[in-house]
Amino acid sequence: MFRVALKASTSLHNAARQCLKAQAGAVSAVRYSHGKEETDEEFDNRYVKYFDRPDIDHWEIRKAMNDITAEDLVPEPRIIIAALKACRRLNDYSLAVRYLEAVQWKCGSKKSKIWPWILQEIKPTLSELGILTPEEMGYDKPELALKNVYLM
Repeated sequence: MFRVALKASTSLHNAARQCLKAQAGAVSAVRYSHGKEETDEEFDNRYVKYFDRPDIDHWEIRKAMNDITAEDLVPEPRIIIAALKACRRLNDYSLAVRYLEAVQWKCGSKKSKIWPWILQEIKPTLSELGILTPEEMGYDKPELALKNVYLM
């Protein structure tokens, strides 16, 4: 019985080693085939054009927003404006507000400097589309928070 288990274990080990050997070559080939470096302007234009598509659907908007959020950057106001207009075309108000929250989160420790500038740039679009910021809706404060008993 132990011989069978040992034989099965050895053959499984050999198969796993062969599999890993085959995959290692494919991974290294991919790493060496980087494409052309994209400039900031090309990046912005690509996402503005993507959000301006008339046939965009809810999944595609969410996918693009998640991709931008995953990048190590705060999106430019023109990308945010294009995303908000796409949300409004699909009548997805909640996604627009959530995206504004995500942009605030992306500002990180520089929120006090970056967010007011972004808000200043996108305010006309927010007014035009009838979208309130999370602060205007009271989402920046917890709804059911208890008062600090030590400050009463």
